Amino acid sequence: MIKISPSILSADFANLARDIERIASADYVHVDVMDGLFVPNLTIGIPVVKAIRPTTALPLDVHLMIDRPVRYVEQFCDAGADIVTCHVEADTEEHTREALAKVHAKGKRAGVVLKPKTPAEAALPFLDDCDIVLVMTVEPGFGGQSFMADMMPKVAQIRKWIDERGLDCELEVDGGVGLKTRDACVEAGANVLVAGSAVYGAEDIPARIRALRG
Repeated sequence: MIKISPSILSADFANLARDIERIASADYVHVDVMDGLFVPNLTIGIPVVKAIRPTTALPLDVHLMIDRPVRYVEQFCDAGADIVTCHVEADTEEHTREALAKVHAKGKRAGVVLKPKTPAEAALPFLDDCDIVLVMTVEPGFGGQSFMADMMPKVAQIRKWIDERGLDCELEVDGGVGLKTRDACVEAGANVLVAGSAVYGAEDIPARIRALRG
């Protein structure tokens, strides 16, 4: 089954509780955390994750676009994150592995993220320890960018490795995902679709979530 993880980066930040309720028919709530260092933008942090946790029963899918995430993963788990993903580019392999272990020690799901210029092979050292792998289909840092179709071979390659190893690991794509691009993502092997403006820009949000799920 295809899962939909709407990004609250496209929500109304003055009415986050209301806008999270509007995506109640989705599977996850995607929370983009940016530090202004790893990516050229600042968004939300631990206090906001803690504040929105009581507003929804959906799992919080927290995507850390921050430098050296191992420093903060436990705090995000304690704040209410259910899934925590860290960029492989943000730290050393040793520290990334440590971050995954810390998330798992908190009883939460953990995964790695690959930027567009990062090859699929960068996920391999962590694959057996991941509950989810996220492939960026835009450059991280800002919402509303155009979908990069040339990332689909990377998605397909990671799907092949997951299946070959028989792993219980989800494969997520994030960036420019909408009605015109969701089929390419699914055909390449993704089973979790992050969508921001495609969901929040719709007149009928539940209908758009159903359409994206397919």
